[in-house]
Amino acid sequence: MQNLYKSEKTCLIAMSGGVDSSVTAYLMLEQGYDCAGITLELTGCADAKDAQNIAQILNMPYYKFNLEDYFKAQVIEKFVSAYINGATPNPCVDCNKYVKFKKIFDYAGELGYNYIATGHYARVCESNGRYLLKKGADIKKDQSYVLYNMTQEQLARVRFPLGGLTKKEVRGIAEKNNFINAERRESQDICFVPEKDYANFIEEYTGSFFAAGDFVDISGNILGRHKGIIRYTNGQRRGLGLALQEPMYVLNKNIENNAVTLCTDEQLYSKSLIARDINLIAVDKIDGRLKVKARARYNQAEQPATVEQTFADELRVDFDSPQRALTKGQSVVLYDEDIVIGGGVIA
Repeated sequence: MQNLYKSEKTCLIAMSGGVDSSVTAYLMLEQGYDCAGITLELTGCADAKDAQNIAQILNMPYYKFNLEDYFKAQVIEKFVSAYINGATPNPCVDCNKYVKFKKIFDYAGELGYNYIATGHYARVCESNGRYLLKKGADIKKDQSYVLYNMTQEQLARVRFPLGGLTKKEVRGIAEKNNFINAERRESQDICFVPEKDYANFIEEYTGSFFAAGDFVDISGNILGRHKGIIRYTNGQRRGLGLALQEPMYVLNKNIENNAVTLCTDEQLYSKSLIARDINLIAVDKIDGRLKVKARARYNQAEQPATVEQTFADELRVDFDSPQRALTKGQSVVLYDEDIVIGGGVIA
């Protein structure tokens, strides 16, 4: 069979135009890889001009592919549908699973590159013939949570050269090499939603208006009127526009009745969740009940829990102590110390 790859150490670098991907390219070249840069033009997610500039500085080939329609179908449509149906999705998880890694691996095969590298703060190691995903050394920047859908085949061919570095060290490398983006601030917004205004984005995207309805308590008593069900998420307190005797928070949303249920802070806590659309990395399946640390939101600290695989594509997670505002559509990711066991979407 003809070998399509140029050499053993060839790598396609995912380049967004930011400092992390630029330093990733530099480090892979320093490690002796024959590299090229690639930018996927999605919807405001990449600065192709800066990415191309860094590729030129590093004297490596550069490719750019427009995937706006694909991104719309795989990420934006799912994001909008989830919100309309009462969930609160994490589009960065879907983007990594369905767009970034899938397409970059596809392009790597077509262009003849053996590996891909990204600027994620995470690490990969091999143990007993299995590839493991681990947290980045810089815990404040760790991105293992959004990578839990990676497969064994992908982990075997991905490189995360920033995994052992801090953000300060990465910026230092960029400054030393006079990269134009060395001091650029990072955006915390979802790339396709301006100023985090999810509701206006969804209404403009769908051309639909989401009507006002009732705020109710857990007994069904009407507390007031909401401004459209897509404007609220679990655990929300601010922006309700109500004058109540005690602080109240969004508990859930009833799409059929167009009602938003509010509760007290104490009523917002629960100990268990069901997750589906699961992916396991450290094991093929979970046998019995396994003690883990579980993170149910990107910025949440891990909490002690017990997980049981109830079906082929379902996990039950029981936390040692009640957790606040467990939210349908978010991902729960399971850890054994710094190793990602796997995860799924809260159902």
